[in-house]
Amino acid sequence: MDFSLISKLLALFVVTQALGLAVGIDLIQKINAGEIEQPHIVTENPGDIENALGLFGYIIFFTIIILLAIRFIWREWFFRVLEALAVFASAFLVFSVFVPEAAAMLAALLVLLRVVLKESLWLRNIAGIIAVAGAGALVGVSLGFLPVLVFIALLAVYDVIAVFGTKHMVVMAKALAKSNLAFTYALPTKKHQFELGAGDMVIPLAFSVSVLREGFSIGFPNYLLVPVLVLLGSAIGLIATLEYSSRNVGKALPALPAQTALMILMLAVSRALGF
Repeated sequence: MDFSLISKLLALFVVTQALGLAVGIDLIQKINAGEIEQPHIVTENPGDIENALGLFGYIIFFTIIILLAIRFIWREWFFRVLEALAVFASAFLVFSVFVPEAAAMLAALLVLLRVVLKESLWLRNIAGIIAVAGAGALVGVSLGFLPVLVFIALLAVYDVIAVFGTKHMVVMAKALAKSNLAFTYALPTKKHQFELGAGDMVIPLAFSVSVLREGFSIGFPNYLLVPVLVLLGSAIGLIATLEYSSRNVGKALPALPAQTALMILMLAVSRALGF
């Protein structure tokens, strides 16, 4: 086992999920207090399965757009504009929780630094952490418990098809990583630079925030127990996937199926134990 690689993965995972949970808690509190409206994807009812199907449809649609752009109009500036928009929107949400008076300025500064220091792996990972924390928390409060289960199950099946079947996920990952874009995390080692898709961080965060919201009424810190157990399952799935990849460099392996199975297992165990 490459302990250096695993330690880097765990550091990224823990920081991303902790930041995302903090943002999720803030959003849940504001929604419950009526300070902000309930975010919605398709319908205003977060418990509607249609929201899960709609979000999955959006992902398929934007994946097709990106693949077409890679195939026919590849221009680095096009993808950097996409990254800038995604990072700014998510960073604004995150900074609004901690420094609301300077949220727009800090989000813009992060985007500017990405433009100026576009080759920096550290800055790329920092931008990825902040973007994932905001996006995952927002998705988590937008989907009820059952829709988020349907959503992650659909994505897990899709991930297998996209990596082993059509292989278009591999094409996307290589193209985006080539330009050092914050849609993937960089995990460099002495032998190889491993790439971890942002989705492998967003999905467990969205699931854990949705679970957190369901049990929010039991109060702090008890409402964190089940989400943390869910994230533990996700981390184990990620470690197992990355360990396989480190031993089989060049062979792509989707992490989400293992993450999803272990997250659902941990949730089931926690429910069986009465949590």
